[in-house]
Amino acid sequence: MKIIIFGLGNFGTSLALKLTETGNEVIGIDHKMEKINLVKDKIAHTICMDATNELAYDAIPLKDTNIAVVAIGENEGAAIITTAILKKITKADIISRSLSPIHDTVLKAMGINRIVHPEQEAAEKLTSKINLKNVIDSFNIDKNYSISEIKINARMAGKTLQELSFRQHYNLNVVTILRDCEKTNLLGNKMQKKEVIGIPNNETKLQENDILIVFGNNNDITAFGVDLAE
Repeated sequence: MKIIIFGLGNFGTSLALKLTETGNEVIGIDHKMEKINLVKDKIAHTICMDATNELAYDAIPLKDTNIAVVAIGENEGAAIITTAILKKITKADIISRSLSPIHDTVLKAMGINRIVHPEQEAAEKLTSKINLKNVIDSFNIDKNYSISEIKINARMAGKTLQELSFRQHYNLNVVTILRDCEKTNLLGNKMQKKEVIGIPNNETKLQENDILIVFGNNNDITAFGVDLAE
């Protein structure tokens, strides 16, 4: 996909690099040349411009853009103006970063449905990692449901999902499992890495150090994490 990111602070830069790594064509835009210089050799294109100036948008290939991300985090006013300009001149899908509850309200009033809160989401993930040590990572689908990576404990190893009555007991769906696998690299050295085993079924037997990828309600995921820690 072709993606334009407005604002190359910590969040915008990290997003640009990750999207580039996953095969997307990314254009990074910022009004500070020093931020442009940090990523200009790492993503497809960079443009130094004031995103609050509508006339400057003539230099941007918005017609061919799939997604425009407003990642500005230093200036709420600039973020709102940039979003408003994009809403006016492009049909690309707009994802906008919100900096406050009022910012949320303004974006929703503008018809922006994809709103992100990177600091809040990062804090929630860290809280889960601190409180639930078996929860490795989590991705929120919405405010109630998530997909989480959860490492099993010793008492689950050697048992099948059916023996654990997993779906009935935890009210979670196991999407897949990450499992330790020994590989040999180009130098002939053996190394451990995680591999996806595919779609598990009731007869799938869990092994030590397995990581379950589960989908479900956040409360059920939390309850599962607490149960594993006991």
